[in-house]
Amino acid sequence: MASKLKKDAAEALEGLLFDGMTIMAGGFGLCGIPENLIAGILEHGTKDLTFISNNCGVDDFGLGILLANGQVKKMISSYVGENKLFEKLYLSGELELEFNPQGTLAERIRAGGAGIPAFFTKTGVGTLVAEGKEVREFDGELYVMERGLVADLSIVKAWQGDAEGNLTYRKTARNFNPMMATAGKVTLAEVEEMVAVGHFEKENIHTPGVYVDSLFQGVAYEKRIERVTTRPRPEKVSA
Repeated sequence: MASKLKKDAAEALEGLLFDGMTIMAGGFGLCGIPENLIAGILEHGTKDLTFISNNCGVDDFGLGILLANGQVKKMISSYVGENKLFEKLYLSGELELEFNPQGTLAERIRAGGAGIPAFFTKTGVGTLVAEGKEVREFDGELYVMERGLVADLSIVKAWQGDAEGNLTYRKTARNFNPMMATAGKVTLAEVEEMVAVGHFEKENIHTPGVYVDSLFQGVAYEKRIERVTTRPRPEKVSA
């Protein structure tokens, strides 16, 4: 059995990228994003990409660098408010957008990973979200049908991983990464720390290695803060 361990993003991505593909990219805002794999896709130059991601980064970081390089054709997202280029491209018709309530997006990804082709939810009934979709009544309430999501490739970022592909995430980085790891035809993971097989207690593994095709230890993480908000320091009271 071939090793899942790769030396870097370029080796992990080798032979997997093609124009017009669909990619799931983990993370929440700029937290827990696969920075090395995004840079690898940028270097490869793959174009006409559809990304399934909570957001599209910011103008000069995260998926925003792929958008700026003209590689992104469509976004399936739930939040797009931090990227001025995204706004410009969408309003000019140069970027397609499939907008989702955030919980609906999360459930569409989870459903895709679980082999569930569609489900019904009350969220979005009577709004633009429901246009063109089946609406059905259950127990006197209306529900809109949403399709599960799968991708040609999922790229995720974890805190720790072992050679078998078992992963753990830290805090907010756990929001979208675990479910995306299950919903890609191929899943690549970059990790901050590689640990020995057997390091994890079985019940503490967030993504079992069966879902991960390849992984590597990432480098040079910036871990930017999307929007810095601080409170003024309280004034010192004189004695």
